Amino acid sequence: MLGLFKKKQELSDGFFPFKTDIHSHIIPGIDDGAPDVETSLELIKTLMEVGVTGSIATPHIISDLYPNNRETITAGLKVLQTALDENYIDFKVHAAAEYMLDSSLIDLIENKIPLLTLKENLVLTEFPFAMMPNYIKEMTFAIFTEGYQPILAHPERYAYAHQNFKMYNQWLDYGFKLQVNLLSLTGGYGKDVAKAAQYLLKNDMVSFVATDMHHTRHAAGLADARNRKMFQEYLKEDNWNQFFDFN
Repeated sequence: MLGLFKKKQELSDGFFPFKTDIHSHIIPGIDDGAPDVETSLELIKTLMEVGVTGSIATPHIISDLYPNNRETITAGLKVLQTALDENYIDFKVHAAAEYMLDSSLIDLIENKIPLLTLKENLVLTEFPFAMMPNYIKEMTFAIFTEGYQPILAHPERYAYAHQNFKMYNQWLDYGFKLQVNLLSLTGGYGKDVAKAAQYLLKNDMVSFVATDMHHTRHAAGLADARNRKMFQEYLKEDNWNQFFDFN
């Protein structure tokens, strides 16, 4: 695997808005992200080439699909860290989780099981894609009651908000901070998603941006200099996510 890093791919100069990625699926083999260590290292290679120096890996925790927990995520992180060390790759990686807002999360909260946070009390959450849940306000209250601050991953990707952007204001009113995926801006998830992402940024509704890196197609999109020019157009500054930068 060391050969992956012997020859650095030349990339055109281009803007990238942060040093620390706070949403990625680079831990091998535990969700729909990197299937193996070799792919994990390929994804990290691209992150390094565009200027990212560290990543918070956030495997899905979805009860009926990816029933991860602290143990499975910690074990996966150890595998990845070992591969980085063996290949002398200077890339910082921590682990948290991306929690589906479902009954299993409520069980964790009710049983006082500590959540895997991005930093301090910040916890990454997501909605189901199929339909808007009717329990979000109550669940958000439960999360706040336990002292956590929820960050909502990729709000621009929930199609049920595309015809009613006022939903975003409602989610903010509930107390969510919003995190937009970089490739949403480029049309990587479709035109409606791009329109929503651009709306959120233009209206100063976004607290964080991230790659949500899953696979090599995402890596190619992030490395594309044309896309990075678009990041600059909508994000302007290159100091996003500074609160999470590794020391």
